[in-house]
Order: sequence, then C-alpha cells, then structure tokens
Amino acid sequence: MFGRVDREGGSARSLLAWIGLLLMAVSFIWLQLLSPKSTLPVDIPLPATEGPFALVILDPGHGGQDSGTKKAGILEKELALDVAHRTERFLQLQGMAILLTRADDTYVSLADRAAIANAQRNCVFISIHFDDAARQAATGVETYYAGHQVSNSTPAASWFPFLQQPSLESANVESQSLAAFIQEALVARTQAVNRGTSPQQFFVIANVRHPAVLVEGGFLTNLEEKNKLASGDYREQIAAAISEGVMHYRQVLQQQKTPLTVNLPDGK
Repeated sequence: MFGRVDREGGSARSLLAWIGLLLMAVSFIWLQLLSPKSTLPVDIPLPATEGPFALVILDPGHGGQDSGTKKAGILEKELALDVAHRTERFLQLQGMAILLTRADDTYVSLADRAAIANAQRNCVFISIHFDDAARQAATGVETYYAGHQVSNSTPAASWFPFLQQPSLESANVESQSLAAFIQEALVARTQAVNRGTSPQQFFVIANVRHPAVLVEGGFLTNLEEKNKLASGDYREQIAAAISEGVMHYRQVLQQQKTPLTVNLPDGK
C-alpha cells in the first residue's frame, strides 16, 4: 500500500514539474512576443546587383568580456574583428552589402547573432574564429558547417531547443558548399595545413536559416601560427580568401538553377 502511495506521489510531483516547465516556456514566449525589437536589424538597403544573394553577414567571434582564446597578449576577439573588417572591405569592392554582428569590442550573445541573420531575407553567414588545442603542434585552417540547420527559427526557439524545426534534408548542401569554397581559398592563400571541412552543430551556425559556416583561421596555441596571425599581411590573406570563397560560391549559384545542385570543389 505504501509503495502505491509513493508511486502516486512521485507521479504527481513529476506532473507538477512538467506543468511548471510548460508555464515557464509559455511565459518566456509571451514576453518575447510583447518585447520591442529595437536592438536587432530587420532589414538593410541592398545594392542593385543580380544574383542569388547580395548580403553577407560577418560574425566576428567573441567580444566584450568574452575574449576567446588568449595567448601572449593576442586575443581571439581582436583577430576576429580585424579579419571581419578586412573581409568587409574586400566584399564591398565586389559590390556586396555587409552586415556585422558586432562592429567593435562589444559582447553579442549567440542567440542574438543568429537572430540578426534570421531577420534578413536572403544572405550568407560567416562566423570568424581562431582555434586552440591542448597539443601545441596542432596547426591549420578548418571550416565548419552545420549538418542540419533550423528551418524556422524564432527568439523563443533559440532558447528552447525543443521548439526548433530542424531541416529534413539529409545533408546541408548549401552550407557545405560554401564551407568547401572558403576552405579551398584559405589553403591556397595562406598555404596553411588543410584540416578540411566538417559538420558541427555549433549554435551560431545551426540556428541560422541561411547558408552558414564557421571559419577557424589558425591555432593561437601553435607558436609559428600565432606569429603569422600577429601579422596584418597574413590576416589580409585570410580575409581575401573568405571573400574569394563567398564570391566563388555566389558565382556557382548564378550558373545553377537551384542551390541544391551546387558542385563541391574537386577533392572535397
């Protein structure tokens, strides 16, 4: 008898816990719907260019109190912002419009970075980072894409994963293709070790509904690579490579009837 009472009491407590969680989720969604949308850009003027997209969102990793990797006075957040501004200049020369998730040393949450991209109608998203590793010998450049991205992201979905709607495609071909073109240009420009492209469900790219990649431009924990990254000329090559990869991807899309038929570079 007592066992039955305990089980019934446990079931009641479990039900109350689920009801409490549901009320919290509903309250959060309600607050999101009522809150003003003043801080996130909804739209920006685009140049009159023909093609599949005219806007590139550059996302310099970290910022503000979040310095990212820090080695011998070199901060990942500063490198990322510097490369983003250099990439911005290259892409603007190609007639592209640019939106930065942060333009200075401020902190922007991962959810806000994704929301900035999702507020736009048609764009690509490039998140810029620099790596670290336990092994000092680790070296090279790598570009990530999400194997599956949300198809309908909302502010509430950014915080409650069970509200997200993952893509039903077996592979994220658009982002995979963009990653391959950028990686190819990075290796050609920097002559760094080619660590290839790979799928990773990083929040900042998995929660963007446009083609999105995350670039790791080198290891700050590798002395030789850190010294290269301290050079403005080397960072200029990284920025030029990102720009070339984006424009190559755009050119291929212009030649195809649908982004789903993009061919990857040879050997990728």
